[in-house]
Parts: sequence; structure tokens; C-alpha cells
Amino acid sequence: MTDGEVNPKAYPLADPQLTVKILDIVQQACSYKQLKKGANEATKTLNRGIAEFIVMAADAEPLEILMHLPLLCEDKNVPYVFVRSKQALGRACGVSRPVIACAITVNEGSQLKPQITATQQAIEKLLI
Repeated sequence: MTDGEVNPKAYPLADPQLTVKILDIVQQACSYKQLKKGANEATKTLNRGIAEFIVMAADAEPLEILMHLPLLCEDKNVPYVFVRSKQALGRACGVSRPVIACAITVNEGSQLKPQITATQQAIEKLLI
């Protein structure tokens, strides 16, 4: 896999514009404590039914370590999306390490609700 190429299994992949939006909301969710980082944490939020949507890194190696998440998302009817870079995802999550997956969690009275809803709709458009 050369740089710039993305694993075809990483579907749906956000375009650069949507990626900026997604990473932005991940950053905000982090400061509102509505973010779970890592594939295991993301899996837990799905199982508990508290995930708004899941963001995964298309450059996770091997990508298979993430491939249970889209299946789970589809079961639970949770939108999911891939971004190109785990490094960028890590930065958005407020950590210096690469992050291969994160979950935005439900918080009813959250000020992020409108952005979360808008992002969910944008992600769902990709899946059509």
C-alpha cells in the first residue's frame, strides 16, 4: 500500500471537505467529553447503544483490525465513516498518538447535537 492509496475496504471514505468537518466535530466532542478513542472503546459504545457515529482511519494497518466496526454499526444503525489519516484522527482526539477509531457518544443536552446531526446526515449520504 503506497502513500496516498487507500484500502478499498475503507468505505465510505470522507472527501477532504467532509474530513475537515468530521475532525472538527471530533475535536469538539473531545472537549465536551463525548468522545471514546480506540477500536475497543468504539466497540463498547456501539454495544451499549450510546454511539452517535463512528470515525475510523483508512490507514490502519492491517485494516482488518477495524472491520468488525462497520458490521456492528450496520446492526445498530449507526453511521460510520473512514478518514484517510490515523495521525490526523489522533490529533483531533487530542492525543499525540495515531488513533484508528473513535466514537462520538450520545449526550442529550449537548450543544454539539446540531453539528452531530448534520455530520450524521453527511455520512449517510455517502452510503447511498
